[in-house]
Parts: sequence; structure tokens; C-alpha cells
Amino acid sequence: MKNNLYLTLSLNKYLYGINTVYVEEVFNLPELTTISEVPHGIIGFVNLRGKILPVIDLNLKLGYLSPDYRLTDSIVVLKCEDFQLGMIVNQIHEIRELSFEKVSTELNSPRLLVEQQANINIIAGIVNFPDDIFILNEPKQWLEDSEIKQVLSLSKYLQKENYDNYNVDETQTHDSESLLLQKSTFYPNATLEARKVLKQRADHLRLPTKNQDFQSFKTLAVITLNDHFFGIDLEMVREFVEIHQVTPIPCCPAHIIGNMNLRGEILTVVDLRGLLLNLPPQGVVVGSKAIVIEVEGIVAGVIVGEIYDVMFSLNLQKVMAIPKTINTINEQYCQGATLYNEKTMHILDIPKIFLQGGLIVDEVI
Repeated sequence: MKNNLYLTLSLNKYLYGINTVYVEEVFNLPELTTISEVPHGIIGFVNLRGKILPVIDLNLKLGYLSPDYRLTDSIVVLKCEDFQLGMIVNQIHEIRELSFEKVSTELNSPRLLVEQQANINIIAGIVNFPDDIFILNEPKQWLEDSEIKQVLSLSKYLQKENYDNYNVDETQTHDSESLLLQKSTFYPNATLEARKVLKQRADHLRLPTKNQDFQSFKTLAVITLNDHFFGIDLEMVREFVEIHQVTPIPCCPAHIIGNMNLRGEILTVVDLRGLLLNLPPQGVVVGSKAIVIEVEGIVAGVIVGEIYDVMFSLNLQKVMAIPKTINTINEQYCQGATLYNEKTMHILDIPKIFLQGGLIVDEVI
């Protein structure tokens, strides 16, 4: 049976999965504009490159108390047919490949609240992997048809009124629609500094399409090796896996750890520490993770320390030369550097690593 890819994420300490077919992009939580009367669960709106995006908090739809929002929260932009919706999440995890056979439609987990109707509309099933992963339905099922029409109507009104010209935290009443608009009230505990960050994020997202060259943006997976951040072009990432039962390959370089059976496919596991950091490979330990990368027909599992982000949007115009003060990084296999969480992140030249870095073993064992 065909497998599907699911983006896994944390929401109110629980783990959820959403089919990647619905995922368009991910960005940090910005300032939102709230309206006095909206469908239950909708917490605000944001101008995303000239289009008004409604944002939902599934905690409210599922009957949980909404947790305090944080600057580290993210918005996942989802699209189902012609309906676009932002979902606030606490943390983004890896992309997992799951088959329909593993999804149980019996919603009998003790973690689910009694409100089964909301569960049925929002949650399609549960996967034990090994903790419960609640598989989310398509976004259009989270709201009633009348609620979707209301959200679309409000979005069109906000776009028409160009609400971004309003001052932050000023209440505006519009007699034509009797709408009450207010910014930042979705995050009442935000400090003054946090509000500034939220506004800066919203200002950046609001930049119209005509002012942006989208060919200059690239989506990266962000990993760590020995406390160094590295970015990998997501187009070359097939999936994220846990490493188990690796069989060593005789007469291979030290960075080639061995072979692993990945659902019937023999996957070669490699450690890039020696290649990139001039450090000895650390091998496989309990809980080791790998990113499965494919370049020009070459597939390998690359050992990583941690997976920090799976959909980091990089503006290529912000890529800079590798700082000369960093001597441990092998610049030969990097395309440049950028800032990630206020730290330097190196962007890996994956084609060069795979095709010229000695990862191919010609000998037949």
C-alpha cells in the first residue's frame, strides 16, 4: 500500500501529523489582527504577501484550553482546494512516512476529550509510533461550510479595507460591517519587546509578491552536527528516520558506517563529521537519527545530531560568506552561511558532497 508523508508537530504537548500534500509553508508566529466575532477556533488574521490568511488554534476546536502563545510558536500554512488556512503550532518536528495500514480510525486514546464530534471532524485516526500521533483530517473539515464562508468573507473585507494601515493596539469600529479590529490581543501576555518582534515578522510577511523574487527563496531542513547548524535543501530530502541494525561494510572509509534495511531497501548510512568538521565519525548509538537524501540516483542516510527545523524558508539574498573566524568547517562542501536562531548556519552543498566527497563506493562487496 502506498505510503504518505506527514509533517509532525506539537500542539499543547500532544503530537499531530498532517499530510504534506496540504502544507504550503511554515513561518514564525507574527502579529495577528483579531476580530470580535469569528468562528470558534479562529484566533486572528495575518497579511501574507497581500492575501489575508485566517489562523486557527485547534486547541479551541478540540475543547482544550489554549496555552500561552510564545515567540517560538509557528504558523503552518495549509491549503485544501481553494481554502487556505494558517494553523498555530508549538513546535515543528520531522516528516514521517506512514502507510494507511498504520492509521487506526478508532479514536479511543485517553488523551482525547469526550467531545467526539470535534474529534471526528478534525482527527482522521491515530498512529502508535510509539507514542500516539493524531492524524489530522483535511483542513476544510475543521470548519462547517457556513464558518468557511464567514472566514472567507472576513478575509475579503480585511483585504479590501487594507487593515495594515491601522495603528497597532488601536481599536477600530467599521459601521459598514460592525467589525471590531484589534492587533496583538490574541497574545495578551506578550512583553513590549515581544510585540516589536511580532510586528517585525508581520511587516516582513506583508511584502507583496511584486517586491519579492520567489526564485531567491529555498526551503531547508536544519540539522546539527557537534553543535554546528547545517542547512540541507529540502528538495533533496526524502525522509527522516531512526537508525537501527546497521551492518558494517568491509574495506570502506570510516565515514561509511554501514548498511541498514529501510522497509526492504538497502540504505547506506554515512557520517559527514569527518568530511565537514575534520572530526572522527561517532558511529551509531541508541536513538541516532538520519536524513535520507537522494541526489542523481544516489541515496544515503546521513547521520545527524538533532533535527531542528524541517521547513526553514531561506532568503538566498541573505546568504553570506562563511566567517573566517570559523576554522573547523570544511568550506569546500558549503555554499555559504546564514543566521539561524542568532547563530551561524552553514548551507551544505549536497550534490558536491554526494558526487565528489567520496561517498560512492565502487567496489562490489
